Amino acid sequence: MNPSQPGTVHAVLEDFLGHWRGTTRLAPSAWGPARSAAAEISFTRAAGGFAVVQSYRHTEANGTHFDGHGVFTVDPDHHDVLWYYVDSTGLPPGTPLRCTWVDAVLRVERHSDRGTARHTFQVADGVLTYSAELRLGEGQNFVPFMTSECRRA
Repeated sequence: MNPSQPGTVHAVLEDFLGHWRGTTRLAPSAWGPARSAAAEISFTRAAGGFAVVQSYRHTEANGTHFDGHGVFTVDPDHHDVLWYYVDSTGLPPGTPLRCTWVDAVLRVERHSDRGTARHTFQVADGVLTYSAELRLGEGQNFVPFMTSECRRA
């Protein structure tokens, strides 16, 4: 086994590091109509370079807000990026999830008895795009839930 070295995770996520501000567009859903919110996302090195902490917050015009926090790390046995996530919905966080890279997009799927949420993260041309799509119940297709586009603050 080749143990992970400090900095492994932040080297993989180097383009994401920093503080980002922009807008989140929420698609119409059971949780409300289509709307926009101010968004802030940060990615910070942690645990001596063995982790990157992700913080997300969006605030709607009426003051309603949503917070989510993730920790990315590397599985030392498989060298996969793992994501542990909790948010202000109050649901239990579950176990760390394996991420995949597809054409410079970091993707992770969270499965529960309610359905699947697919999160994607990408930095291109100075813009961080973070999106979530949902597949609820027995549905076959993912539908857009939210998309954040941010620039470095």
